[in-house]
Amino acid sequence: MTTKRITLSVEDNVARVLINRPDKHNAIDMQMFEEIKQLIKKLKRDKSLRAVVVAGEGESFCSGIDVKSALGSKKNAAKLLFKWLPGQANLAQFVSTGWREIPCPVIMVIHGKCWGGGLQIALGGDFRIADADAKLSILEARWGLIPDMGGSLALREQMVTDKAKYLAMTGKELSAEQALSYNLVTEVSDKPLSRALSIVNDIKMQSPDSVAGVKKLYNQSTWRSQAYALAKESWYQIKIIMGKNQRIKTYNQIHDADRAKPFKNRKTW
Repeated sequence: MTTKRITLSVEDNVARVLINRPDKHNAIDMQMFEEIKQLIKKLKRDKSLRAVVVAGEGESFCSGIDVKSALGSKKNAAKLLFKWLPGQANLAQFVSTGWREIPCPVIMVIHGKCWGGGLQIALGGDFRIADADAKLSILEARWGLIPDMGGSLALREQMVTDKAKYLAMTGKELSAEQALSYNLVTEVSDKPLSRALSIVNDIKMQSPDSVAGVKKLYNQSTWRSQAYALAKESWYQIKIIMGKNQRIKTYNQIHDADRAKPFKNRKTW
């Protein structure tokens, strides 16, 4: 009997995503690859969302690729790696990079094992909150592979190159505190889900337009030229100023109105 690998619930404009294969420490099989892809596309279309929180069921966030399922046949390997153009994300890469295309913040809540492909998924988020018991590893080196699921985009943004190379070459496992020192995670918390939801509440106080603009600006500009970054910064600011949400936020700030309440949801640009 086939069961869902990914479950979704939405409440108060916040999507709660659960990786749901606990008997296998949420290892990624072909079904999970497909379900994450379809989920990301669905979330990307939902302009009412203010945040997405991703967690794992059971003992681990995600222990990596189920090698027997995903790479046990040439057909599956080809399906994961195929792409029409070199610069596009293939199926394996999309489960990491796709989260970057969702116009609201994505928070990964990490506990237990976060290895290999699981870490690649986590790196696709905007923030990573790790439990103190979490263990993280770029595990592909142990299989004689390179990390090729799109996480290198986040690694080059989060880490200095020599440390990224060291982790990718050795497959070294890190504790949550070590991962924090390497800048692989945003925070370590005894209650990572509660902390993630606290961040969501802070975000919901702000204009959805400015939040979406910040995410897009930083994702696009981090490794581009100064001229590109300045041009994008000006263009996005103009778009935001022309929108209704910025005027509402400014009015509330000046008049101290509704500052203790979440910003009313409106369609993001």
